[in-house]
Amino acid sequence: MLHYALVFLVVAIIAAVLGFGGIAGTASWIAQVLFVVFLVMALIAFIRRNA
Repeated sequence: MLHYALVFLVVAIIAAVLGFGGIAGTASWIAQVLFVVFLVMALIAFIRRNA
């Protein structure tokens, strides 16, 4: 999950540098969503492991 978030972040940065604002914004939003999902899943795994 974190890997995909980083891939979309790189895509967003490259698209922004090349001037594709719409694609950069969408890729950035997807990266943010995937990162939040990763954090939630990591937190759940941490809680379940220590419970």
